[in-house]
Amino acid sequence: MRTSTAPSAILPPPTCSSRLFPLRSFIGLRWSAPRFQVRERAGASVAVVNGKRGCSFRLGVPTLNVCQSRQRAVVIRNEHAQNADFPRKYSKREKKPFPIPVLELRRRAKERMKAAQGKPKQPMPPPKNGMLVRRLIPVAYKVYNARILLINNLKRLMKVVPVKGCKYCSEIHVGSVGHPFRTCRGMSAAQRRGEHDWGSTLVEAVFLPVEAYHLEDRLGPRIPHDQRFSVPHIPALVELCIQAGVDLPEYPTKRRRKPIIKIGRKEFVDANEDDLPEPEPDRFKQPLLEELHYDKIIAPSSPEEAAALAEETLEAWEAVRDGALKLMKGYAVRVCGYCPEVHVGPTGHKARNCGAFKHQQRNGQHGWQAAVLDDLIPPRYVWHMPESGEELQRELKTFYGQAPAVVEICIQGGAKVPEKYKATMRLDIGIPSSLKEAEMVV
Repeated sequence: MRTSTAPSAILPPPTCSSRLFPLRSFIGLRWSAPRFQVRERAGASVAVVNGKRGCSFRLGVPTLNVCQSRQRAVVIRNEHAQNADFPRKYSKREKKPFPIPVLELRRRAKERMKAAQGKPKQPMPPPKNGMLVRRLIPVAYKVYNARILLINNLKRLMKVVPVKGCKYCSEIHVGSVGHPFRTCRGMSAAQRRGEHDWGSTLVEAVFLPVEAYHLEDRLGPRIPHDQRFSVPHIPALVELCIQAGVDLPEYPTKRRRKPIIKIGRKEFVDANEDDLPEPEPDRFKQPLLEELHYDKIIAPSSPEEAAALAEETLEAWEAVRDGALKLMKGYAVRVCGYCPEVHVGPTGHKARNCGAFKHQQRNGQHGWQAAVLDDLIPPRYVWHMPESGEELQRELKTFYGQAPAVVEICIQGGAKVPEKYKATMRLDIGIPSSLKEAEMVV
């Protein structure tokens, strides 16, 4: 007579390559990446656990143990990525990768040239012909006002949500007490063993002011090296809004009413506009907000007011990033591949002020390439504080998540956590209560 054996004793321990996602990333917690499915087959059900990139194994268990009343498949899926890696920090000795590889750019250029053979030359679309993109003018005004609203609201929120900044490096932390991680690389960091010296900070440390040269004519000649001090520097996002249609009296810019006339590859002349009637009032023009000084900032009087202010600030943050991304698809923005220098225009300036790695070989010239959204609006990631309110511990660093500083301030102010930031904040990861429990993690 055959002895009965439990199903768990029949199954050998599954084996797979080292690339398989660990079945139990953390003790007593939900899985982040694996997807568990139960499929029915004759006499048994097959459970398929998918890990990373197609690595899977099958578990055969009797059907009666899965479902006795109804013989149908039960599928449990988890398509949302609960945990994600933090954005990569590139070394100062490493060049930034191109958003689109050079080989792909060459392939697209060849396809365009091949498709244009034998066909009449098409006129240049705006903004290459000097005209404004009409559909992006309201977007430019919205981004400009959202930026001012974001700065004013952050100044108010930072009166009730403490933000600390290191006195020797650029790292910040949202909380009443700075984090204990030894990541300082500033002056005399070796004597302090990498510990930060926390103090108060300003809104410029949270919403980084990336600056660029202001161009009176975006199609004009490139800024030479000897004029680098005579051309004004303004926030790059403001310069992008000006080129997209926002009119600021203190920063005049040339507006053309007719497309330019090209006489060479890099030479053109402006069309005669004398026959045109007087320009009508711009129907796209909107009232502009003004940035408030610190003396006029009033802190929220109640937690309800702070929560409403945090929600409004978070909406302004998303409006700034979404609108800037739309503007960057129409107007070119350049960034140096070696340093954080940003230039708004079709071609970068000629100022030789790059001091990054191997700048002597380039004579200080920038290596211009297409910019991405994080180059124009750096998110500035900070450590996310747990909902329990406990202070961060140095030994449990791998269990904590990160979020942009603006988002973290809004969350601690009372706003709801946006869905797009939950992956890096690691909200579904339980934090061990002690170091001994952390050492038991598989």
